[in-house]
Amino acid sequence: MLEVQNITKEYPMPGQPLRVLTEISLKLQAGNAVSIIGPSGSGKSTLLYILGALEPPTTGTISLSGRNPYEMDEKSLAAFRNETIGFVFQDHHLLPQCTVLENVLIPTMVSHADDQVRDRALALLEQVGLSPRINHRPYELSGGEKQRVALARALIMNPQLVLCDEPTGNLDHASAEAIISLLLDLHRSEQNILIVVTHNLDLAARFGLQYRLADTRLCRI
Repeated sequence: MLEVQNITKEYPMPGQPLRVLTEISLKLQAGNAVSIIGPSGSGKSTLLYILGALEPPTTGTISLSGRNPYEMDEKSLAAFRNETIGFVFQDHHLLPQCTVLENVLIPTMVSHADDQVRDRALALLEQVGLSPRINHRPYELSGGEKQRVALARALIMNPQLVLCDEPTGNLDHASAEAIISLLLDLHRSEQNILIVVTHNLDLAARFGLQYRLADTRLCRI
């Protein structure tokens, strides 16, 4: 379960702090799929970074499976993120020198990947339709294929929470539709908590829970 209580985020500015988020609260369970829409600069990415234990809130608390990542030391926090949270960004962030399979396995290298983990990577790549491409490198892939590799990489550790920041922002309409369909299919099979930030209202409407972030506040649609 993900519990967010009264999250506020401010950035220091001359004269008066810049408030980006105000008293945001959420309670989500495994199997929930959430979309968040809002205008550019509304704080959607900041909220994802806070939920993903990348940036602390100014006030408020976060608990994922009963653990507050912001109470952990640096080493424990890094391990928590790696094992518990999967990220997909607008830019796929694949390593150009690595093959498709190697890119998917990157999050497992901290814990020393074994044959079982490699088998999971191969199974995920089959699910995203990239089995014939496992030895290719990113420059040999289309934009949609690169994002499918990013999806498989985000899921390789079987995370409880998957966060996607504009995962279709650089894709054409057909590729965007395919990525969202695949993301939701994988979510249903993995039963994680899925949160997706998107500008695309049609894609956002496909999620079971829909929110809008505007004027620093998060509201259910």
